[in-house]
Amino acid sequence: MPKGVPNPAAMYGIYSRSWGFEVSIVRNGVRHHRLFGKASYGGAEQALLHAQDWRDHIVRSVPPQPRSARAEKPRANNSTGVTGVFHHLAPGGRVRAWMAKTYIAPDEILRTDFSVAELGDAAQALAIQERALQLKRMTGLAHIHPAEEAIRMGLSAHPAGPREPKRSKSEITRRNNTSGVSGVHFKTPNPSHPGYWLAITYTAGKGSVSKAFSVKTYGAEVAKNMAIAERANQLAEKRQATGNQEERQRGKAEQGARAASGARRNN
Repeated sequence: MPKGVPNPAAMYGIYSRSWGFEVSIVRNGVRHHRLFGKASYGGAEQALLHAQDWRDHIVRSVPPQPRSARAEKPRANNSTGVTGVFHHLAPGGRVRAWMAKTYIAPDEILRTDFSVAELGDAAQALAIQERALQLKRMTGLAHIHPAEEAIRMGLSAHPAGPREPKRSKSEITRRNNTSGVSGVHFKTPNPSHPGYWLAITYTAGKGSVSKAFSVKTYGAEVAKNMAIAERANQLAEKRQATGNQEERQRGKAEQGARAASGARRNN
């Protein structure tokens, strides 16, 4: 979007890239950032839905600071050391008055002046006190984007349809893949060999599992389909093994936590 023009609500905090979508939202100096590749989610539509879901999670769980807190942030042009408190100078540089000023809304600007001639040294302290009282009248959160409030209220700006789970690296189809299915490749040992279709799946720490289907034995189309089916079985077994491993790790962690809790009680 042109500079100064907010993105549409659905694309708030989301930036389209050639490979997918990038989410970037800054809260109190901290950048919340995540990438959603089209290859990892099976296409642009699913990648965008996941990006929007994560953006919504950040908006709801890390809201912008209150307007009153932002109004207390020191400004570069402030020369008094207190935000919202200003002084009026006489021609010779002497402070003539102290002023407390707070912007509440376009039609409500609070301002109170305290004359040094009338109040002496107390004028500055009174202006500071008045500024604190003015801030109490400022409510709500800092305005970041028109979509923020709707997202926090649960009014989704994007479809609530089904979400495909993120694909593992082994499920992503590479550019040099000729089968259209990740982990399924056509191999020819030499120019005179009819070739075979290979299903192969790699599991970290366990190496790879593979199975070949000869074109000579099954025919090109059947061999390819058999390799695709084998690849699906390999992935299912991998997911089951990974799930079992994660469950064992959670069990060990819970057991350790219970042991540590018991040790603290005994002490």
